[in-house]
Amino acid sequence: MIREIGDGRGRSSYGRIFGADELRRFAAKAKDVAQARRLLALAAVHDGMKPLRGGRGSAAWTGRRCETGCTALNEYGPEGLIDIKPPGRPSKLSEEQREALKQLVETGPDPATDGVVRWRCVDLKRVLGQRFGVNLSEVSLGRVLKKLGFSHISARPQHPVQNPEAIAAF
Repeated sequence: MIREIGDGRGRSSYGRIFGADELRRFAAKAKDVAQARRLLALAAVHDGMKPLRGGRGSAAWTGRRCETGCTALNEYGPEGLIDIKPPGRPSKLSEEQREALKQLVETGPDPATDGVVRWRCVDLKRVLGQRFGVNLSEVSLGRVLKKLGFSHISARPQHPVQNPEAIAAF
């Protein structure tokens, strides 16, 4: 491991705990490509190569990025150099609203009150807007329905000039 040691004047040097060979061994065993690249860059710094200005070479690590990598390596070991996927935006639908949507789809529409005989995403979007005040796109609503265990089913297409008597006779 490389430990960053400041000199009090804004400059830092790197103390060594892991050797460059160990860092390269960790990089060879790493399953994450970005982690391996960062370990190899730190091994190069360990061997005396300076972090480059302008972000060229040595895995495009500038001095500041190298210091950040050293800090992560010191605190968490080689696993500290793996990118953590951000959680993303929270869902617009709460758990109760998802359950209500599931019940709504399972019971089906009422032609008298809903005005449709089968649910489409556009109709469900309208109903969600009216009941919960939630505005989801049709694509997002389709994703929510898929996560709830529903699949997209469409009616089998029929030819416009299909003869029903010929089909029955066949």
